[in-house]
Amino acid sequence: MWNLKNLFQKHAHEIQRVLQKSGHGADEAEDLTQDVFLRILGAEAPQQADNPRAYLHRTAKNLAVDRYRREKIAAIDAISEERYLELADDAPGPETIVSDRQQLALLQQKLAALPPQMRRAFELYRLQDQTIAEVAQELGLSVTRTWTLIRQAYVQLRSALDDDNEQ
Repeated sequence: MWNLKNLFQKHAHEIQRVLQKSGHGADEAEDLTQDVFLRILGAEAPQQADNPRAYLHRTAKNLAVDRYRREKIAAIDAISEERYLELADDAPGPETIVSDRQQLALLQQKLAALPPQMRRAFELYRLQDQTIAEVAQELGLSVTRTWTLIRQAYVQLRSALDDDNEQ
């Protein structure tokens, strides 16, 4: 088994220089060098126990190639703060949030006002993801009658939303 501390003291600077000469910046080369030793720390005994230097260099090369591939797939562009501020925000604005909350309150109110059997059928089907047949069985109704109740609930709730949007 290798003495990691001795290997680091003996080869870390050399590996970092080789990585810099191959086109990596100083910070990136330093990160890759640390990753090499972390990889060895987490690995089982390497196959080439007789040549740790070669193993370190090969590991560094492999990690550098992996990083290059990862960056090529998901390239990150640095953008200015002004450009960042111009980007569209997908979050809803305050007006949308208030409007949505008002519509939700209205729907809750209209849902509570539905006849009990209709409300229960709608809640089981729409809010508890039961099938029409499961709802029908729970309510002791035919599938056709259950579907009619659910459809009527949809119509009444949609009408309440449409009436509110017209105001």
